[in-house]
Amino acid sequence: MDFLSVLNQKKPALIMSLPGNDPSLARIAVECGADVIKIHMNVQHRASGIHFGSFEEEKERLAEIREIAGQLPCGIVAGSCVEDVERDFLYPAQMGYEFISLYASATPLSVLADKNMKKMIALAPGYSLEEVRLLGAIGADVLEASVMRPETYGQRLTAKELLEYAAITENSKLPVVIPTQRAILPCEVSQLSQIGVSGIMIGAVVTGKEMETIKKSVSEFRNAIDKL
Repeated sequence: MDFLSVLNQKKPALIMSLPGNDPSLARIAVECGADVIKIHMNVQHRASGIHFGSFEEEKERLAEIREIAGQLPCGIVAGSCVEDVERDFLYPAQMGYEFISLYASATPLSVLADKNMKKMIALAPGYSLEEVRLLGAIGADVLEASVMRPETYGQRLTAKELLEYAAITENSKLPVVIPTQRAILPCEVSQLSQIGVSGIMIGAVVTGKEMETIKKSVSEFRNAIDKL
């Protein structure tokens, strides 16, 4: 099943954003029920504190992770600046990576014009609902709502954030993916589903960076989604 088909199912998709390009972590995520795997290159990841190198530096691990994922859709954060993204973004598609994940501010127009990969474009704090409504018109396929301020990372989800996410899903013409910038609990997945969220993307804030904590977190979110 391709990435968009996974997001268009009745229940939210479980996307695992690996805290490191470690094939053993990808294997755990697959075994514990992730629907989609996302990895990184050309970034210093804020939540995990890990540096991800260029495609040339990461390519062997990327190839192994893609093989481990099998039939699951895989995507990649291609970088945090336009120059790095433009240099490297085409290579993962040749390995079978299906989608590219980028902040709008790091997305060159060449990515939007490319037909090889789906585009999950993240809006950041300071976005407008007009941007939410227009994202599909410029070539994005999925909206990633990375809209929490960095100083609030790891805090609990409240009604205020739920309202913000609800306004985004109400105004978006695209599937909306919520990343765990806040410490979302598995028991809160049902409320995110009720407001129309298409995917929950779990990462270091809730999974930690170790094999055992990732195994526990993916399993708990998988169970919560399956119960919907």
